[in-house]
Amino acid sequence: MTSDRIVGADAEPFETAEESALRPKSLSDFVGQPRVRDQLDLVLQASRLRDKPADHVLLSGPPGLGKTTLAGIIAAEMEAPFRITSGPALQHAGDLAALLTSLQPGEILFLDEIHRTARSAQEMLYMAMEDFRVDIIVGKGPGATAVPLDLEPFTLVGATTRSGLLPGPLRDRFGFTAHMDFYDTESLTTIVQRSAGLLGVPANADGIAVIASRSRGTPRVANRLLRRVRDFAQVHGDGVVSGDVAEAALQLYEVDDLGLDRLDNAVLRAMLERFDGGPVGLSTLAVAIGEEPETVETVAESFLVRLGFVTRTPRGRVATAAAWRHFDLEPPTPTGPANNLGSDQLTLSEGMTPELGESG
Repeated sequence: MTSDRIVGADAEPFETAEESALRPKSLSDFVGQPRVRDQLDLVLQASRLRDKPADHVLLSGPPGLGKTTLAGIIAAEMEAPFRITSGPALQHAGDLAALLTSLQPGEILFLDEIHRTARSAQEMLYMAMEDFRVDIIVGKGPGATAVPLDLEPFTLVGATTRSGLLPGPLRDRFGFTAHMDFYDTESLTTIVQRSAGLLGVPANADGIAVIASRSRGTPRVANRLLRRVRDFAQVHGDGVVSGDVAEAALQLYEVDDLGLDRLDNAVLRAMLERFDGGPVGLSTLAVAIGEEPETVETVAESFLVRLGFVTRTPRGRVATAAAWRHFDLEPPTPTGPANNLGSDQLTLSEGMTPELGESG
């Protein structure tokens, strides 16, 4: 699949065009991640001086931090063709072989969710990344033969939210590995200000600050909130994103001062009101709020853990004292060792299976 981005089936074309327009096109325009940016700049400059394709790059980190954007920047900086695909689309070695043999010299292949690539395809990547060659098996049984096919030199940029699921031999073949962290409020303020200018949205410092402070450390969330506040300002105001307008808009969309949204609050309230703060297993918690376990874990839980509202223990998820205070509730009084919710003191009885095994 060749494209300048990956688009979900339910994405609105206008929104997608806006998101694409907001993406930085060069490292100098990329805000945040200073260490990753400097390291990557060195890798790309050295490759250009040698007049060779850049080393393979692995980008890891939570969703929405700019991995796809950086892949596009690598292609732009190297002045190379850019192709995008994803791990779930490569479920057979033949799919990957067809893709690799069609690459142009120096092309940048961006493989999103690389950890979800089929194992047979991952094993084919070993030789392709190292020797720029793949072996195609022709025939079956004792008469099967391996036909080697040479590939044009290319650069693979892999992106993953779960680098621990990648096999060691695959990780080792990346010449540069970068982990992307959540953004601080200052960086998000710069991003929102830049996006408002590109979208032609009048916004003052107070409005930008409100949006940046509730963006969960994630540029994708910041840009999404900016568009929703813009809509509110145009419908209910004079079109200017001010502090009061941003507050009112985000209240309408159920985003509170900390950036907690409807799903986050549903998870916390279920833990506090139905399960006395936990421990509660991921699957049980997901059923209680009518969501999929993967959604709870990847969308809500990571942010709640980062805020210090939830901890993960061998017996399940546990709400912290900060979560109780956030809702002005009193935590239940422990009645014995079994109810002590401190994660350091939780132990497994003999033969008990850790509930964390549900989700890893």
